Amino acid sequence: MTRAVDVVVIGGGQAGLATGYHLRRQNLDFVILDAQPAPGGAWQHTWDSLRLFSPAAYSSLPGWLMPAQDGAEYPDAHHVVKYLAAYEERYTLPVVRPVRAEAVRPDGDLLRVETDAGVWSARAVVSATGTWWRPFLPAVPGRETFTGRQLHTVDYRNPDEFAGRRVIVVGGGNSGAQIAADLAPHTDLTWVTQRPTRFLPDDIDGRALFDAATARRRALDAGSTDTGGVASLGDIVAVAPVRSARDAGLLNAHSMFARLTENGAQWADGTRAEAAAVIWCTGFRPALSHLAPLGLRGEHGHIPTHGTLAVDEPRLHLLGYGDWTGPASATLIGVGRPARDAVREIAALLR
Repeated sequence: MTRAVDVVVIGGGQAGLATGYHLRRQNLDFVILDAQPAPGGAWQHTWDSLRLFSPAAYSSLPGWLMPAQDGAEYPDAHHVVKYLAAYEERYTLPVVRPVRAEAVRPDGDLLRVETDAGVWSARAVVSATGTWWRPFLPAVPGRETFTGRQLHTVDYRNPDEFAGRRVIVVGGGNSGAQIAADLAPHTDLTWVTQRPTRFLPDDIDGRALFDAATARRRALDAGSTDTGGVASLGDIVAVAPVRSARDAGLLNAHSMFARLTENGAQWADGTRAEAAAVIWCTGFRPALSHLAPLGLRGEHGHIPTHGTLAVDEPRLHLLGYGDWTGPASATLIGVGRPARDAVREIAALLR
């Protein structure tokens, strides 16, 4: 049986919920398909010590400010999961889970969304699956010969299983710095980055990052000089655990090694470091395999878009994958505006 709605939203994390909020306000018939068995999106799967960069009020989805977490200026991931679950309930969003979208295909004037739980037919589709489900591992020589454990950011939870062991953390972004800081007091840590580390000033948090991303998008839209956005400020937000480890001299980054060996890593000058585990904090790619049947090809996995609208498929919007689908759209506070704009375009198309 095929179920028909105006809009199918694929993904029940923060981007999907923000879209649902605005679809509800437009009185459109829609469904949100979420592959996860419970609310909270990717926030359910992060490492234990993760905290937001911003206070709760500056980490909110449209319509309802995130309540503060008792005793914490910056909420943890568990608090975010509770907020997202309550947000679904507050706005009675029609989330169906667990449902995994397998393919989106043209079907005359409609789009056909094939899932592991049946088929939905829609006049428009919003893809909001994010990037967490597609971790990126670089093609480093010797990776297949290393006999220790290799894991990605998505697999790391806490330092307990690594205590007293030699660990290499690869990555100079926020995930790499935070996981390195988490491990530093408990392990023999080697932190490796592709380029010299750039910490943002200690007083910079997510509020300033959102403002910088927004200012950059406005400048580009107006044809003005590129401000550089967040990248112009630095790579690493100096949250409290990172500051503590840095100031204690525990976060000393090394240049990227040339290859992995059987027992660790080797640099171009012959220097070696042994390791029982390598943690790759090397980022993500958009999780867009369900859109492959549409044949929308772009560079680096980015489907060409104008705002959130797929350039070659006017019934498809992409939301929450990064600045190419809206400034700061991969953040809690940043996804509301592009979600609103996407829904306005969808409403105009359908009416």
